[in-house]
Amino acid sequence: MYRCAMPAQPGLRAPRRAMSALAASIAVLTATVGTALLPQTAQAQATIGHRFFPAKALRGTLVVGVPPEVTLNGRDARLAPGARIKDANDMVALSATLSGQKLVVHYTTDLSGLIMDVWVLNSVELENKPWPTTVKEASEWSFDAANQKWTKSSWW
Repeated sequence: MYRCAMPAQPGLRAPRRAMSALAASIAVLTATVGTALLPQTAQAQATIGHRFFPAKALRGTLVVGVPPEVTLNGRDARLAPGARIKDANDMVALSATLSGQKLVVHYTTDLSGLIMDVWVLNSVELENKPWPTTVKEASEWSFDAANQKWTKSSWW
């Protein structure tokens, strides 16, 4: 009876040369695929345009203090637990890295009024005007989700 590891049996293990050849071919394949995809990824990040925002997103000016404390449109506010902040390149940004910066953003709030989603606007999105800054404006205007355009409704 064996109480330790079973002794190695000849012929059950692959030779070292075959394993190193397999590892080398995997490395070459990975490097080839990785470099083939790199220019497309870099190009996609460089040509970021207008993102799609939900109809309930409002525009405002955000200044992050000591997280989760922020100032939104000159008033004190708080980030919700699990709030998501996307920078101008649509990458996730930590609130502490944005501390002290004055940012023009689109944002949504949860049911308790805490800020849930934040998108820092890039130059293309900043040109998209008008965009509502209050819930009252958003309820009075109409939103075209496909074109991401707001139009002021005229009632008369």
